[in-house]
Amino acid sequence: MKIAVVGMGYVGVTAAACLASQGHVVCGVDVNEQKVETLKKGLSPISEPGIQELITTAVESGQLTAATTMPDLSEFDIAMVCVGTPSTADGSHNMSYVADSARQIAQALRGDRSSPLTITFRSTFRPGTMDGLVTSIFRSVLGEDMESRVELVYNPEFLRESTAIWDFHHPPKVVIGTLNNQRSQRMVDLHEGIEAPIFELPFRESEMTKFVDNTWHATKVAFANEIGRICAQNEVSAKSIHEVFVADTKLNISAYYLRPGGPFGGSCLPKDVRALDHIASLSDTSVPLISALMPSNKSHKEFQLSRVKAELRKGSTVLMLGLSFKAGTDDLRESPHLDLAMGLVEAGYQLSIYDPELDPAKLVGQNFGYAFARLPEIPTLLVDKSTAEDLEYDLVVRCTAAGDGLNLSGKAIVSLDTIP
Repeated sequence: MKIAVVGMGYVGVTAAACLASQGHVVCGVDVNEQKVETLKKGLSPISEPGIQELITTAVESGQLTAATTMPDLSEFDIAMVCVGTPSTADGSHNMSYVADSARQIAQALRGDRSSPLTITFRSTFRPGTMDGLVTSIFRSVLGEDMESRVELVYNPEFLRESTAIWDFHHPPKVVIGTLNNQRSQRMVDLHEGIEAPIFELPFRESEMTKFVDNTWHATKVAFANEIGRICAQNEVSAKSIHEVFVADTKLNISAYYLRPGGPFGGSCLPKDVRALDHIASLSDTSVPLISALMPSNKSHKEFQLSRVKAELRKGSTVLMLGLSFKAGTDDLRESPHLDLAMGLVEAGYQLSIYDPELDPAKLVGQNFGYAFARLPEIPTLLVDKSTAEDLEYDLVVRCTAAGDGLNLSGKAIVSLDTIP
């Protein structure tokens, strides 16, 4: 393919060098004359292991050229935008380079084409940028012919500095975002031979992926360092703790607990998070991430309650499926579903609860005390299977799998154990 790579920073130079090494004909575009002249000499404007050799080979073979202005794109297959989106004073991204690149590409579309030019953006965008800013710019220049002349794609990069070449050829996944989730065959062809799962998504979901990844990486680093500080202040070997922690690939280093859904609760997580935060405070160790866990969980409980209330009118009838912390148990200690039930009762809704494992007469000890101190109405709220199936409800709220055996066909259901 013939590809224009716009923006000769770390991402753009890596893309241009790697694409040329795959046999594509590449033109690197950047307004910085020094970068362009450096590339024309077969030299790399960035320092990255292996890039210099790829660029030298590509320039000598004619696979890679460079320019300070946008070339005539009538013969190109793809324009790949890799310009920066630096932070502004309020923390948002500066989108001026993206906007300028989009306008220049639109203006460079001259003459007839046998197929639309695929224009893929690799910079980090907030959700809505492709639908809003980018599409608007192309439509303002190309008019009603836009959709027949260009195919807009969001294709975030997942490169790490110092291993960028390896990451380009061996990405953890490939994300291809398009308008209305339409297949981009050209982008699929571009990634042919790369062994990685391909996710074809609408624009907004594809734009969000990079934020989630980078914030998760930052969270892991901050969490590890907070644990390290607590260990150091309490004469515990952080190295030993790390070895034990990462050895658990069943729960710790895994997909478990990472699906957006319900708040955490039960007899272990809340009390141990509080206790670790207290241990840190005793040793005068600042751990803002750990300290924020309980307030964050409280916020999510409030969010879930608001999701339910948004579906209801005043005085509505509600059936909750599951009250205990986890389906199959009768443990109500710090169950977030207990908090939800309290909120619905306080808001004046007519609440019924189906949880086949719960028998109020059998609750003992802390389990009994915690539950009845917060929701003394439990015995009158619980209903049996036939009642749950036969009565009419304005809304059924699925908190756990407790009601999976019920016949609830025709009833409006909202599931809180997942966030769609």
